[in-house]
Amino acid sequence: MNTRFTKNKKVFIIAEAGVNHNGKLSVAKQLVDVAIYANADAVKFQTFKLGELTGKFAFKVAYQKEATGDNGSRYEMSRQLALSYKEFAVLQRYCHVKGILFLSTPDGYESLDFLVDKLRMPIIKISSTEMTHLEFLKAAAKKNRPIILSTGMSTLKEVKRAVKIIKTYNKKELAILHCTTEYPAPYSEVNLKAMVTLGSVFKTPIGYSDHTIGKETAIAAVALGAKIIEKHFTLNKNLEGPDHKASLEPHELKDFVSSVRIAEQILGDGIKRPSASEKKNIPGVRRGIVAARYLPKGTILKKDMLNYKRPNTGIQPESMDKIIGKKTIKDLEEDEVLRWAYLR
Repeated sequence: MNTRFTKNKKVFIIAEAGVNHNGKLSVAKQLVDVAIYANADAVKFQTFKLGELTGKFAFKVAYQKEATGDNGSRYEMSRQLALSYKEFAVLQRYCHVKGILFLSTPDGYESLDFLVDKLRMPIIKISSTEMTHLEFLKAAAKKNRPIILSTGMSTLKEVKRAVKIIKTYNKKELAILHCTTEYPAPYSEVNLKAMVTLGSVFKTPIGYSDHTIGKETAIAAVALGAKIIEKHFTLNKNLEGPDHKASLEPHELKDFVSSVRIAEQILGDGIKRPSASEKKNIPGVRRGIVAARYLPKGTILKKDMLNYKRPNTGIQPESMDKIIGKKTIKDLEEDEVLRWAYLR
């Protein structure tokens, strides 16, 4: 299908700004600029109205407490991290002018309607939060847009149920992202082979939403077949907020994208054949058939008169049986390359 995230062979890289704008439109625009600087394919945010996802009794999880302390409720933290719909409309236009795809995860029904019906967002990203929120999955599917589904915290059974709902109401392309919902995610809990399992079970494009430190996990994911990579980034890891410390700074994001692109080149197309650089080395690296000693003109060739040595500029080793019994028509020095023109 002709969607932005699978229309070509390149890995689709999403620079995940999330809520790292700290509720400020000016910072969000700076994050867009960083995503462009890093050569990401898309920049993604999170869209929600206060109370749409986080209730008044919600509590901070461990990584949020570590990053922001115990002061203030999670509900209040959400208030501080929200952008208005009007600001998101401005942000989308900014992305359009700058030439990068704007994406945002809807964290509720009203935000879903706003992003798809008002902003005409071409791809819906569903967060891991919604894996058991079946009514929301149905509502998102009915929007008739390609969907990227994150599967953090999920069992395979839960993913199967979510995928069944989406495919029942949506015939557009679905991509499934493996994810470990911890910030940062420990390497020992990444379990990238589960991403391969998702691809095998659902026969869809797969990817990885990367919450680990560094770039190694994403490179491994690409090697295992990831078509989409998502990575959090920030202007500065020392800023206040829950996600900054587990995010990449601008120069790190640029290096991250570059490393993913290098991994793509390394993978190639899977066809076993000499590369362009190898072809030029074949004559000097491979063995050819040469004279084992001085052979005067008129010698009837026997195997002990011949040897296999570099260079590979004459008769190939696999033709040895074809030249036994032939006569030389010129004197051959020791190690001189045999050519068909020298024999009859």
